[in-house]
Amino acid sequence: MESTFIQDNIFFLIAAMMSGGMLLWPVLSRNAAKEVDFQQAIKMVNYEGGLLLDVRDDNEYAEGHPPNAKHISVERISERWQELESFKDKPIIVIFRPGIRAGHAGAVLRKNGFKKVFNLSGGIDTWRRENLPMVKNSK
Repeated sequence: MESTFIQDNIFFLIAAMMSGGMLLWPVLSRNAAKEVDFQQAIKMVNYEGGLLLDVRDDNEYAEGHPPNAKHISVERISERWQELESFKDKPIIVIFRPGIRAGHAGAVLRKNGFKKVFNLSGGIDTWRRENLPMVKNSK
């Protein structure tokens, strides 16, 4: 039976494709927002005039959110990003619920000229786990 080049070298071909993918990953993910931990986020807010942007839905936000966090749900960010115009050159730290990614919110902001967009590593769960202040909206 005659074997083909692909059959004889399948493992080398898979390794070559995987290494090529790993080399391309930084280029493809260049538009992804960087993640910051809660300590970095607090420093950005306190010392650089940054903003905490909570992109969770209305009910989740009302149940508890960081003090002074601006709320724009991820579904409405495309319509309401102009409300953040004064933060174009300041850090914006996006807070999300695990399971939904803040990627869409960050992509909309970067597309519209926002230079310093970050995701809070672990989202709102990190904020709660670190026992950082939370406030609830009164009904």
